[in-house]
Amino acid sequence: MNYLGIDTSAYTTSLAVVTEKKELIWESRQVLKVAVGETGLAQSTAFFQHVQNLPKQIKTIPRYLWESLGGIGVSSSPRPVQGSYMPVFTAGISLATALAAARGIPLIKTSHQEGHIAAGYSSAAGPEAEYFLAVHLSGGTTELLLVKRLEPGQLSIELLGGTTDLHAGQFVDRVGVRLGLPFPAGKALEVIARQAEPGTASLLPSAVRGLKVSFSGVESAAQRLIAQGTAPANVARAVEGCLVRTMTKLISRGFELTGLGQVLMVGGVAANQYIRSELDRRLHKQGELFWGEPDWCRDNAIGVAVLTGESCNADSGLVVVKQKNRQQTD
Repeated sequence: MNYLGIDTSAYTTSLAVVTEKKELIWESRQVLKVAVGETGLAQSTAFFQHVQNLPKQIKTIPRYLWESLGGIGVSSSPRPVQGSYMPVFTAGISLATALAAARGIPLIKTSHQEGHIAAGYSSAAGPEAEYFLAVHLSGGTTELLLVKRLEPGQLSIELLGGTTDLHAGQFVDRVGVRLGLPFPAGKALEVIARQAEPGTASLLPSAVRGLKVSFSGVESAAQRLIAQGTAPANVARAVEGCLVRTMTKLISRGFELTGLGQVLMVGGVAANQYIRSELDRRLHKQGELFWGEPDWCRDNAIGVAVLTGESCNADSGLVVVKQKNRQQTD
């Protein structure tokens, strides 16, 4: 059996099909269009783009895969907590509900955050412990989480800490757009940061108090660096350096308070190679960091499909997901 996952997040329309062994065999992503100079989309605009994208993407699913589907999954909310809601997810829910009813197969509802975590532990081959920490770093989330595996396809997620204002991805995007980079700015900011001068990673402070972090003040400081004529590459590396120091303190505190020694890193910001290497270097003596494949850290429906397969096949075990075929449109 194969399983289809659908995710309609704030900035990407995603579909993916995995096998019962959690191998990715087909995928399609469509990044939503954001006007030049803007740093986000209204929910109504994003919803409209999802409605336009989904039929086109559905048409590209190979016919033979439809015949083998054992279930359809969809992210129905941002997080697995009561009251978590964003209008964009209703686009995916509507399509998934109709498809599952038409084909007479199970419909599995999960959350965007659980999908990120499932894509992370599948591609990283761990953590395999019943309890582990996770850090979700994206444009809409900056959270330190305590994760527990429940029955197949279900995760218990407890919020331990995170941002009190801007999310890590918002920090990156606001500075990146000010530097003239396209939105979302993460990939482009990482590229120009490679040209930075030595020592510029420490140009910005980090604001951490216990399990709470803040990015609004450092975002203002980054804007001042730009106004003062600081080279774009140096500003970009300063943003990365701030994120590294902030996450080092937060994760270290999480290890200390919980006694756990494994943390899974997911979300679009976690795809940054500089951040990965620096956090590994700074934290390797305290615990083990698991990183999802960079392209799987960004918004996708792979984890939703994995959780769907787990829910429909309780005997499925954790295996490494291997990418076989991928279709992406930008």
